[in-house]
Amino acid sequence: MRVISGTARGKKLIPVSGMGTRPTTDRVKESVFNIIQNHVQSARVLDLFAGTGQMGIEALSRGAAHCDFVDRDKAAQNVIRKNVEAARVSERARVTGGDFGSFVAGCKKEMYDIIFL
Repeated sequence: MRVISGTARGKKLIPVSGMGTRPTTDRVKESVFNIIQNHVQSARVLDLFAGTGQMGIEALSRGAAHCDFVDRDKAAQNVIRKNVEAARVSERARVTGGDFGSFVAGCKKEMYDIIFL
């Protein structure tokens, strides 16, 4: 697992241990970003069920303004924090724990340009 493009290009990301998290393959991630590439610059991103954080980190690396990472698993939250720090995008990231439904209900006034589920 690595960052494909942008300021963190080539940075290897650490996985969440165990079988509870299934990372998006590089091929799928690359296809998604080929489709949305014109919408990433300066976007506000929400990465729900973030796992390793790789989708949001890829967006930040490609110029997104901010990304909220949400995952209820504490091990995943710790991995996201490490990956965000390693990719040097932490000043534009926020990692939140807890249930996705509670998070979404609590952010009604916030708007996102891109949401990864």
